[in-house]
Amino acid sequence: MVEGHGSRTAGKRKGVFITFEGVEGSGKTTQMNMLHAHLIRMKVDVVATQEPGGTRLGEEIRRLLLDPAFREMHPFAETALYAADRAQHVYEVIKPALDAGKVVLCDRYIDSSLAYQGVARRVGMEGVQNLNEWVTDDLYPDLTFLLDIPYRVGLKRLEKRKAKFDRMEGQPESFHEQVQEAYRTLAKFYPIRIVQLNGADKPESIHHRVMQEVTKLLARESRTGSPG
Repeated sequence: MVEGHGSRTAGKRKGVFITFEGVEGSGKTTQMNMLHAHLIRMKVDVVATQEPGGTRLGEEIRRLLLDPAFREMHPFAETALYAADRAQHVYEVIKPALDAGKVVLCDRYIDSSLAYQGVARRVGMEGVQNLNEWVTDDLYPDLTFLLDIPYRVGLKRLEKRKAKFDRMEGQPESFHEQVQEAYRTLAKFYPIRIVQLNGADKPESIHHRVMQEVTKLLARESRTGSPG
């Protein structure tokens, strides 16, 4: 990875960008939805979105990426599709919302590509990082929550609520183990941006921690002219 990247580029946007990351079944979507509801109650102008998807084009890319029928998809093709989805998402949804001074919450972002494609698919972190920085114009989150949970626990959670795994969820256990270790490495590499949380805790306890960090961020940004 290129040292020094992974934090906000000052002066380029008015809003606040927060992402949620983790292995399959880690609870990141639940936490994003809880934060979204809380911010709405606080009368914060907030947008919640996801990757892959989040745009009309992105939903079609998502369908291709997650369809188990495409077992032959090459890791480089997979990496490029995720980057294409992200490019459309950034320029159609995320950047306009940030430029308007909104808080943007996103379920997965660049860190997912670094963990899943960069490490688990062995495409290489540096190449994946360079590609994604290029297509997003170096747009990184202000804050990232990593829901850390043993990958087997996450997969068990999914088994209880899903009849069938998608193409990414259905990868071998070794793949999910590598994703988990990659996320932990990223948390060590970006300790200021990435807040690592115990995904095995009760959702309410995790949400309390999330709100503590978000409140601090919004207070800090309000002092420098951003929303909050």
